This record gives sequence, C-alpha cells and structure tokens, in this order.
Amino acid sequence: MLFKISLPVLAAIFFTACNHNGNEQPIGSKAPEQASIPAPAKGLQIKDDKLHALFQQYEQLTAALVKGDMTAAKIAANAIQVGAEQVNNGHGVADAARKITTAADVDAQRNSFVALSKDMITLVKQSGLKSGVLYVDFCPMAQQDKGAHWLTRNKAIENPYFGEQMLTCGSVQETLQ
Repeated sequence: MLFKISLPVLAAIFFTACNHNGNEQPIGSKAPEQASIPAPAKGLQIKDDKLHALFQQYEQLTAALVKGDMTAAKIAANAIQVGAEQVNNGHGVADAARKITTAADVDAQRNSFVALSKDMITLVKQSGLKSGVLYVDFCPMAQQDKGAHWLTRNKAIENPYFGEQMLTCGSVQETLQ
C-alpha cells in the first residue's frame, strides 16, 4: 500500500527534477545583479592592446569595490597584477594590485585602489584611445577627504571608494577621447 502511494509522488519528483532548466533560483537566494560584471567596453578601444585588456580587468575590480565584494576584487586584482607585468610602465599597477589581493578587508583594498587608479589613468592617457570615451571621476571624500580618482567608461557615478554608503558621491573631472 505504501509503495502504491509513494510511487506517484516519486514519479512527480523525478519528472520535475528532469524538467529543471536551471533558470530558477533556490528559495531565499538573490538573483544575480546586472552590475556585477560590466559589459565589454563597446566602442572603446585603448591604443595599447595589452593595456586595453588590463582595463577590462580594472572594470571588474571597480565593480567589485562598488559592491564591496572582497573576493571578486581579489580575483580581478590578481588578473591585473599578471597583466600589468606585460604593459610598459605597468609596475605601479602590478604592485597596487598585489596589495589588493593580500588586503585584509575591503577598506584596505579600496586604499590600494587609489594608487592603482592613479597609475591606470596615467597609462591610459599616455597610450590614448583609438575609439570611445573614458571618464576620470573624482570623489572628494575618499582618503579621509584628500580625494581620489578612478577611471570609467560610464558617465554615471558609481563610487568604488564608498560603495553603497555613498554610491553617487563624486563627479566627472575629465573626459578622455
């Protein structure tokens, strides 16, 4: 009798599991956020191809810091460290990226991001752009009100130095074309 009752239940479970297409989220989990991985820099091309590849990792790092995602920041910084060794004058970027990979917390990562961004901005300006636009953004409150810059292809401010605490704090200081 128990077998006759449990057989249809097991069959229903089996068919439901087999028809699972992977789109459902587990109960209580969050859907992936759109901003977690920046889209490829459409229309943007930095003249130095190696620096262009490095910038794509820089965007990943920036997005991770905006979200306060320490693990994603370490992964992106590791890729930046490796890639920066292949770029002319990329030693400062590599050193700052190494500090991000070994940082104890997201605040320490953000502090190292200041130097990394400064060097990235310098390298991009030296190389120039083949196409597209980049913005040099500035947060006056970063580094205990000393201020700090970062590089982005989006005109809208998403502050990597404070993340959700002050997401839109900052302004576009310069446009690179």
